[in-house]
Amino acid sequence: MNKHKSTDLKTRINVAFLCVIIIPIILCAVTFFLLLSFKARSLGKQYGIEHATVESLYNSTLLISSGLDEQLQNIEKDVAADPTKIEDKEYLDSVNTELGKTSGVLIVLKGDDVYYNGSAYSDLQIVKDIAGSATQVEGSASGENLSQVKNNVLYKSMAVTFPDNEAGTVIAACPLNQIPPSMRLWLIEMVLLIILILTLTSLAMSFWIYRGVIEPIDALKKATQNIRDGNLDFSLSNQECGVREINELCQDFDEMRIRLKESAEEKVQFDKQSKELISNISHDLKTPVTAIRGYVEGIMDGVADTPEKMDRYVRTIYNKTNDVTRLLDELTTYSKIDTNRIPYNFTKIRISDYFEDCVEDISMDLESRGIKLTYFNYLQKSEYIIADPEQLRRVVNNIIGNSIKYMDKEKGAINIRLRDVGDFVQVEIEDNGRGIAQADITRIFDRFYRSDSSRNSRGGSGIGLSIVKKILEDHEGKVWASSKEGVGTTIYFVLRKYREETAQDMTQETTGDKKYEQNSDRRR
Repeated sequence: MNKHKSTDLKTRINVAFLCVIIIPIILCAVTFFLLLSFKARSLGKQYGIEHATVESLYNSTLLISSGLDEQLQNIEKDVAADPTKIEDKEYLDSVNTELGKTSGVLIVLKGDDVYYNGSAYSDLQIVKDIAGSATQVEGSASGENLSQVKNNVLYKSMAVTFPDNEAGTVIAACPLNQIPPSMRLWLIEMVLLIILILTLTSLAMSFWIYRGVIEPIDALKKATQNIRDGNLDFSLSNQECGVREINELCQDFDEMRIRLKESAEEKVQFDKQSKELISNISHDLKTPVTAIRGYVEGIMDGVADTPEKMDRYVRTIYNKTNDVTRLLDELTTYSKIDTNRIPYNFTKIRISDYFEDCVEDISMDLESRGIKLTYFNYLQKSEYIIADPEQLRRVVNNIIGNSIKYMDKEKGAINIRLRDVGDFVQVEIEDNGRGIAQADITRIFDRFYRSDSSRNSRGGSGIGLSIVKKILEDHEGKVWASSKEGVGTTIYFVLRKYREETAQDMTQETTGDKKYEQNSDRRR
């Protein structure tokens, strides 16, 4: 996987949570400040406010007053250009409509009478008082505006003269509790900006979380579906993200997939080997059973009509029966090896006496097969080992049985030698059979392995030497081989010597993979 810095999922979620809160606050504050500054300058230009500040935005009196002054100035200009406009009801209606956009109204007095009232709800007494005040202000006739606040309503008045030279007053009024249009627009813009900031921040954090969590989880989901469908030929090595827990999960899942794949391949191989074993055992059983049947029929039909023939027939039947027994014994041992439950009864054995008994037991069988057996003991003194006599006998029988199976000489020969090699006793079993190719010599102890030469001739179960290796390993020993094609093969194995001066116990029983455990005070 690509190696890069990753964070914990908890850290990522906490960071995302804080960002969703803090970033919008910061962005909103900065945006609010910049927008306020911009609006303050804009309002200053719009309403003619010098040195407009942020406070000008929420000072409704100032904004409303500026707006009313602007309308009165427009009326003053229009009346100056055309004095009849002050009596034009349509013109006054248009001005009143413009004022109405900011909740304002227009009132025109001619003398003491109301000439035009833009609102039926205006307090006429207040209007008349304001009109009287306007006419009393010096210079009001020249168009100077007078501002007054009555009942939270701002009144701006301006003195005018009608075409018939009668004095009048133009009053523009607006409640102070109204929000100016510019402020309304600014508030709408501010709300929209806040919504936009929150939306963008949420999308950014969601994308960050999605890239870090959702995509790898989707990949894991697809991976589980592949495993469910039996497809193990995929990899999660390209799914690393910035979240440590997700990375570890992907790595563990990929390791699980690899192990499942290996297990599946091992099962396929094991099934194949099991079928091959059954086929080989069946073939090997059929050969001696057929021979036994033939010789028994010969005896029944009276073919063995001399003592010599009868003795030869009986010996052959005996040998073939031993072959069947050996094959069945191999199969039984193999099943115990496969479940790792070989029973061991370890005991102290004098190895020279033990091998003398072995040679004596197998010499008759080899003699009947025309194979000469020779035993050499090169040990300088009596040596002892700790071993299971029955399982050690199985080791010897399997090695010699393998030699017999592939003996191609008319005068076969098998030599057994014992040698002292320091802390170990080395056993050598040599034959003059067909030999094994150098390409196969390192694999003959593998389960089910058979060299090409053996496969092309007699088959074989392919488990005899693997059983030898397993038993010797459980005895803390070692086995190997040397061979030369056409000359013969030598199987070597070593067993650790028993040190009697520090012995505390002579026997130990173990089952399965509980091997005999070496005691440091007893073995060195």
